[in-house]
Amino acid sequence: MKNVVIIQARLTSTRLPGKVLKKINGKSIIEIINFRLKRSQQIDKIVFAIPNNSKNSKLKQHLDKLKIDYYEGDELDVLGRYYYAAKKYKADNIIRITADCPLIDPNIVDEVIKLHIKNKSHFTSNVNPPTFPDGLDVQVSTFKTLEKIWKIAKKPYHREHVFTYLEENQFVKINNYFSKKDFSHIRITLDEKKDLRVIEEIFKFFKPNIYFNYFDLVKLMNNNKRLFLLNSKFKRNYGKDLTNTEKLWNKAKNLIPGGNSLLSKNPEIFLNNGWPTYFTKANKFFVWDIDGNKYQDMVMSPGTNVLGYSNSKIDNKIKLAINHSNMSTLNSVEEVELAEKLIEIHPWANMVKFAKTGGEANAIAIRIARAYQKNRTKVAFCGYHGWHDWYVAANIKSKKSLDDHLLEGLPVEGVPKELVNTVFPFKYNDIKGFENLIKRNQDIGIVKMEIVRNLEINIKFLKEIKKICKKNKIILIFDECTSGFRLNYGGMHKIYNINPDIVVFGKALSNGYPLTAVLGKKKIMKSALSTFISSTFWTDRIGFVAALETLKYIKENKTYNIIRENGRYIKEKWSNLAKKNNLDILIEGTDAIPNFSFPKDIKGIYKSLIASEMLKDKILASNIIFVSIHHNKKNLKKYFYKLDKIFNTINLIENKKIKINLNSFKLKRSFFKRLN
Repeated sequence: MKNVVIIQARLTSTRLPGKVLKKINGKSIIEIINFRLKRSQQIDKIVFAIPNNSKNSKLKQHLDKLKIDYYEGDELDVLGRYYYAAKKYKADNIIRITADCPLIDPNIVDEVIKLHIKNKSHFTSNVNPPTFPDGLDVQVSTFKTLEKIWKIAKKPYHREHVFTYLEENQFVKINNYFSKKDFSHIRITLDEKKDLRVIEEIFKFFKPNIYFNYFDLVKLMNNNKRLFLLNSKFKRNYGKDLTNTEKLWNKAKNLIPGGNSLLSKNPEIFLNNGWPTYFTKANKFFVWDIDGNKYQDMVMSPGTNVLGYSNSKIDNKIKLAINHSNMSTLNSVEEVELAEKLIEIHPWANMVKFAKTGGEANAIAIRIARAYQKNRTKVAFCGYHGWHDWYVAANIKSKKSLDDHLLEGLPVEGVPKELVNTVFPFKYNDIKGFENLIKRNQDIGIVKMEIVRNLEINIKFLKEIKKICKKNKIILIFDECTSGFRLNYGGMHKIYNINPDIVVFGKALSNGYPLTAVLGKKKIMKSALSTFISSTFWTDRIGFVAALETLKYIKENKTYNIIRENGRYIKEKWSNLAKKNNLDILIEGTDAIPNFSFPKDIKGIYKSLIASEMLKDKILASNIIFVSIHHNKKNLKKYFYKLDKIFNTINLIENKKIKINLNSFKLKRSFFKRLN
């Protein structure tokens, strides 16, 4: 009987990349495992099973240097790797060990093998159920059993985890080797940085001996319990049940503050767990996640792709531009062409300044306005205008100043306290409140506001704002980063013939490619020459090309009419489904960005319930939709069919006809408190 240990290893671990080449006391994890297993009395051959791709070339070189046998196979089909490795090395019994177990004990391995042979088992392990610490796992299978699993296991999960199909179906004789005392709660495997710290401390304690055994470990566990608390929050085999998305998100939170770079794409805003988070590709209004799932996107956040994802007309233009380079020492002609086009669409404006993000563009607009106003630099604002100091400073005086404009409890650490009383919020449609604010603060020289957000446009309010600004010689800035080019060809202010002094555009302007624009009257915009406003990537050619082609597409296809029709249909269906299910919902927003809410759903539980239930049918959904040209009646049948069922469930919950554990959907009102 030939007993071959096959150790699966790779460098592309999501949680701790390159972990098998980490060094402890000058030796790699691979070396340590190899050294320890060589002391086995039952093993005839040690083989590593590694992926056959360039990402693992360093692992291959390391094994070559150590003169250790290995087999290269498919990275995702680990079961296939085991089968072909076992076949190549003519194994009668295959002993499966993973390369994240540097403390593997050859004595335990021998005992499992002996039990397997003695009982003439098809499969034997020490993890069904586990009684040894996580990191001392051993699984032994006959070649015939492995071959049978290899033939019948089809699901990716079963191919990745080798023996899970057998453990779930138990179609052969299975035995288990038990520890005298249950230490299954102890973690000495290597998946996280904290795991590495624990393992390093263990080797440091036994240094220079690397051959300490399980009984030595038991003594250490009994005498130094604090050491093993470092990584105790990670439950045994928790990674086995995690999707690739969940693994990557856990990793991201350790590398990127908050996990990602855009708040509205943080998965914890939608669900406490389970949101797909990462995509590999997108087309029209479909998204594919890194686990291979295809979703219908009923969010389209953050509202950049009104013409759908991967719009071929725009993307093909971009590809041609890239072939001629997106950057050079010189400027691109498309910058001038786009400036000319935007001014043609908005004849009240004379000059344009470009940037890449909405926050940048809003900061540029404020800088130019302040440069023009000189001593009247204080700002009154309404709506959301980005993350920069000038705006967030509103929360210095009161942490609640931005509650109605962005999020509750928005923190201000890092914003100079000297900016207190430089910006003042006012409420939408509250003209009296605005008038009083201007009277109390004569040095307010700038008013910045979104034309619309959740509430319907109040023309009288906008006209009064314009009138008061003109009377007091205040610069009026419309932030149309979100509203522009959705419901008409240009800014929404054109619909109502209320022109500002400066307007800011973004998002829909270039259908997903980074570009924003600040348009304004020449006498004001020329003030940009008296201050320093400049950035490398504002000259990137791609954004200009994308915007020119996007504007052409919008004009030729009158996409604003399509979006308006789609949005009205969505609102109507929401209303009808709510009535059908006796639910009280509040529908707000423009036809381009409709949203609904439940007045009784103070903590957002129903919103998260909708997201969770929709995911079961591969739909990304919340209570808001950034409508694209693809969100039409024909494409939304599946969404509304599912929403009808969810509304019915919510109705039953509210009438206490069914009970459901809503704690898993509960989101704290302050997202930032949850982050901390």
